[in-house]
Amino acid sequence: MVSHFRSFSHLLVFASILPPCMLVQVIALALKLEFAKHFPLWFHRQVLRLFGFRVQRRGRQSHKAPTLYVANHVSYLDIEVLGSMIVGSFVAKKEVRSWPVFGWLAVLQRSVFVERQPQRAADDRDEMSERLEAGDSLILFAEGTSGDGNRVLPFKSALFSVAQLRPKGEDLTVQPVSITYSHLDGMPMGRFLRPYFAWYGDMELVPHIWKACGLGKVTVAVEFHPPVTLTGLGSRKALADHCQREVQRGLTDALTGRRYRSAEALVSDHVQHLAAS
Repeated sequence: MVSHFRSFSHLLVFASILPPCMLVQVIALALKLEFAKHFPLWFHRQVLRLFGFRVQRRGRQSHKAPTLYVANHVSYLDIEVLGSMIVGSFVAKKEVRSWPVFGWLAVLQRSVFVERQPQRAADDRDEMSERLEAGDSLILFAEGTSGDGNRVLPFKSALFSVAQLRPKGEDLTVQPVSITYSHLDGMPMGRFLRPYFAWYGDMELVPHIWKACGLGKVTVAVEFHPPVTLTGLGSRKALADHCQREVQRGLTDALTGRRYRSAEALVSDHVQHLAAS
């Protein structure tokens, strides 16, 4: 099933384009160019194209700056997927900064690194406040870990403390986002194949990357749900629960195709009606 030639060729090309792209971003950051915020968008799109990933956008993405995007977390591939659609910075745990390659890329993406210890929460909150005041959108994986891609784990309300911030005196816009790895080479992926792309538990990273790069063309559905605010929902717990429900609904719809097949059927019926008349 896994093509070792495909894995090798994809990773070889990726290794060849990575250093010059990183150098471009280093220079842009050093010169404090606005270009540094937008270059990762182009980079992630090229990576997805290289590895044969097709992203289906659903819903309306918030264009208000800043926005806190709250998503489920399935894999390191989520970075490429969301990074290809959102001009923003990821909120990542502090340990990620020291990871080879992934840590370097996270730094160059201007990620906000947060501590797990409660006593450091104030410092992290200050940094996020500064970024939001500057109009930078943030991307948060609210489960606090990655899952198997078949369901959404409970969203941690503590992670929603950032939603209490009021950049420029206004409520922070929060938009739930669902990520679903749905098809492989045009066929529904199913529970058996999804772990090849979902990275969780004690899976080893390098073998997982090798397999994911050699399996074929992957379809990823990304749904942007209606934006909300903390004030509108009343509390962090209510906000976390609402976002989890929306993300779970989007995941379920993408896995079953129920809502989208229904929409396509309505369009088909309408076209046939017009043709008959």
